[in-house]
Amino acid sequence: MSAIEADPHTNDIPISTVDSPSVVLEMLYQLKIKDVMATAVISGDKRDSMRHMQALMRENHITGIPIVEEQKLVGLVSIDDIITALDKGYIDSTVEERMTRDIIVLQDDMPLSFAVSYLNKYRYGRFPVLNKRQELVGILTSMDVIRTLLVEMNREVLRLEKMNQDGDKAASGYSEMEFSTTRYDFEMAGRASTEIKKALKQRNIDPKIIRRIAIASYELEINQVVHSAGGTVCCSIQPDKIIIVAADTGPGIADVNQALQEGWSTANEYVRSLGFGAGMGLANTKRVSDEFTINSSAGEGTTVRSVVYLNSPKEEAGTKDL
Repeated sequence: MSAIEADPHTNDIPISTVDSPSVVLEMLYQLKIKDVMATAVISGDKRDSMRHMQALMRENHITGIPIVEEQKLVGLVSIDDIITALDKGYIDSTVEERMTRDIIVLQDDMPLSFAVSYLNKYRYGRFPVLNKRQELVGILTSMDVIRTLLVEMNREVLRLEKMNQDGDKAASGYSEMEFSTTRYDFEMAGRASTEIKKALKQRNIDPKIIRRIAIASYELEINQVVHSAGGTVCCSIQPDKIIIVAADTGPGIADVNQALQEGWSTANEYVRSLGFGAGMGLANTKRVSDEFTINSSAGEGTTVRSVVYLNSPKEEAGTKDL
């Protein structure tokens, strides 16, 4: 597999999707890749020569070029491919003969957290971005991510300063929130967890508690989008605890114990190609919960209940593949 290559030592993003500050995590889950990517994409044709690709890279100061046919990504030529072509004497070959066809891509409606994970895992300089029709719509680099996060963090600082100036008081007592999910609607995925976090911040709840609740709500929300026919995610904010209940309408889980095992997943190839379906959702939710119950049966749907106590002595639990 390949993406558009660059120096592997310059592409790490000093941000973790697991243990970064809650304000950064909120941005990573709220922002979509299409909010960050560059849309002015320089692409090539498979009938072009490798020498032409070399000239395009030099003229535009880039390290790789996606190859497109009728708006669909069919291959990729990286700077490493050009160097190899020069060394082995086939720089005048056509792109179609030498391009990389097995390409790692991102989807434009994925949460930005997936881009950070991909950049840190593969250490490529940039990734092609496709839309739901599998058309090339952008390129995402580590600098795009960092630049956007800096802008968003500045906005968050201004928002917090305004809250302090206005003397906002934390709300108290009971509150109920409900959100709906739709199968494969990744564009709206993460909305529930984002709104829940905002409500908890307004109550000045311990950030470690907020993070655990955010993980539980996000994982359950994504699970519904990936595996169910749609459902609801409800949050009950109470004086001593937060209760998250996720209920969907099928297809249900045949073996609940197996589903709770880390890495076990029924996600299809389409879902896996988008970067979802790692089999960590229920395991991560259970890990961060003080109380965790799940009821499911094949064909009748699944209901998961996660409870986090506000005075819980439980240490903030780590999660995997989040």
